[in-house]
Amino acid sequence: MTGLLHLVRHGQTTANVARILDTRPPGAPLTPEGVDQARAFGAARPSARGTGARPVLLSSVARRAQQTAGHIAEAWGVPTAVVDGVHEVQAGDLEGFNDEDSIAVFQDVVKRWYTGESTAAMPGGESADDLLARYLPAVDAIRTEHLPHGDAYLVSHGAAIRLVGFRLSGVDGAYAHKHHLPNTGEIVLRPVDDGAWELVSWADAPSHLDPMG
Repeated sequence: MTGLLHLVRHGQTTANVARILDTRPPGAPLTPEGVDQARAFGAARPSARGTGARPVLLSSVARRAQQTAGHIAEAWGVPTAVVDGVHEVQAGDLEGFNDEDSIAVFQDVVKRWYTGESTAAMPGGESADDLLARYLPAVDAIRTEHLPHGDAYLVSHGAAIRLVGFRLSGVDGAYAHKHHLPNTGEIVLRPVDDGAWELVSWADAPSHLDPMG
């Protein structure tokens, strides 16, 4: 049996509501709605319970990701573990701002990544290459250690998940850029031969929502 990799965006946070560029761990906590979203995610997947192989539930080091995973874990009755390297792309000098100019700079850099400019970086922050260099080894480890035994759920972050989904699945850059992830939305990938991945599903949200999606 080979499982699927579920890259799950965390629940809504106070920074999401305020449209704040919040990338540096530990970061903002979940809102009450974010807690409800995490619980609903867990409740919507009863197949995670039962006599079969239990899914592995992992999260980034960020507070919001750990909180989301914790609420899902309560529904599933499984432990959680923190994975290094899978936190959000670092906004650098833009961190903590929510003005339109800062958001526009952030979004412009992200857009450039999907047109092949992987070395473009946030001012004082990370490029796509930087993000992938720390994120993809964690994905490789999850593939090797966990997917031979069943599904793995990694609670992570919107911009990072979309970039990783784009790189691994080979979807069109315009598609990846346009299709944001709602809170607790997920990109699901299936491992295939020669270390490649196949896209199973890609949840999307309207692009006018918080910039971190």
